[in-house]
This record gives sequence, C-alpha cells and structure tokens, in this order.
Amino acid sequence: MKKLNWFLFAFLSIGVGLYPIIYLLIQTKFGLLFTKSEELLASKLWNILFYQHIIFGGIALLTGWSQFSARLRQKYLNTHRLLGKIYVAVCLLSGSAALYLAFHATGGWIAGLGFGGLAIAWIYSTTKAFLSIRQKQITQHQAWMIRSYALTWAAVTLRIYLPLGQIAQFDFIEAYRVIAWLCWVPNLFVAEWIIVRLKIGPHLASIHGTPLGSGEGSKVN
Repeated sequence: MKKLNWFLFAFLSIGVGLYPIIYLLIQTKFGLLFTKSEELLASKLWNILFYQHIIFGGIALLTGWSQFSARLRQKYLNTHRLLGKIYVAVCLLSGSAALYLAFHATGGWIAGLGFGGLAIAWIYSTTKAFLSIRQKQITQHQAWMIRSYALTWAAVTLRIYLPLGQIAQFDFIEAYRVIAWLCWVPNLFVAEWIIVRLKIGPHLASIHGTPLGSGEGSKVN
C-alpha cells in the first residue's frame, strides 16, 4: 500500500507538472483560458505572469516530489540540495505571479481571496523552509518543506476537483469559488497530520551537517 501511495504521489506530481506544456504547444484557447475575457487575454502583463506562474509551478511539482524520498536524499545528497535550491526559486517566482493573477481570478473576489491566500502561504512556507535550512535547523526545514509542497500540490488537487465538479453538474463559477479554497486548505491539514505523524518539530534537535530526514522519526519514504 505504501509503494502504491508513493507511485500515485509521484505519478500525479509529474503528470500535472508537465501539464503546462499543453498551453505552450496549443496556440488557441485551452482550459481555464476560456473563462477569461478577451481584454484580459490581450494584456501583455497578465500573459507574462500567467506563463511565469504555470511554467515555474510545473517545475516546482517536478523537482519537489523526489525531495521526500529518504533513499534518494541519502544516495544523492548533492542532487537533493541542487533540486532544493531550484524548487525554492521556482516556487517564489510562481507564487509571486500567482499573487498578481489572484486579482483577476475567475469567480470574482471570493476565488481571488482563495488563490491570493494560497500564493501568500506558498511564498511564506517556502521562504521559511529555505531560511531554516540556512540556519541548519534540519527538522524545521523538513516540516516547512512538507507544508510548502502541500501547497504546491494545490495544482494537482485543483485538477482533480474541477472535473469532479463538472461530473456532479455543479455551476462552474460557484464550484470554482469553492475549489479556490478547497484545493489548498485541506492540503495544509494533511501536511500538519504528516508532520505530527512523523514526529517532526522544534523539540527534535537540529544536527549540523546531517542530511535531511536522516534523524530518528523523520523518514518520509
């Protein structure tokens, strides 16, 4: 069961991480672009930040999932550190763009607040993860990385909930307003459950020079 869960986690992370390629290959409207006004689609700033968000968000999904494998971390520590730096950079780039895009969210201010809250929480948790590892606070870094990737995974849960809403024949705009919150708030609760389950917290001492996750009780996979 654990191997199946890990496979699904990796499969969905990679699959949705590659999803933005479709927007780059298709010249016509695709996906959520159908919900945007022609005036907004003609905005150069909006287009730049939209593609900044989806491209770097996709890279965050692609680089982040492997960071939670203790085997990969311990075997390829330098690669883990490099991918971690890339992950932090792309999260901040994607998150800052998302904060702007939230002001133009489909579904009005309710959806905008949801996606804006996600962007702020994503930037904050990723920054905390980066600062904690710089200070050699290993367990705090792991906890904040779990929170950060749970928010990165909002891209996955969003694409799970959207078709479910259509199958249930909910009004798209009303459903989208709910999904703007549903795609990330429950993810944070799951992240906190994982942190408690793995006994990750400030009560565990940070060990200088010890690879992430090598401490007792901190193994993710």
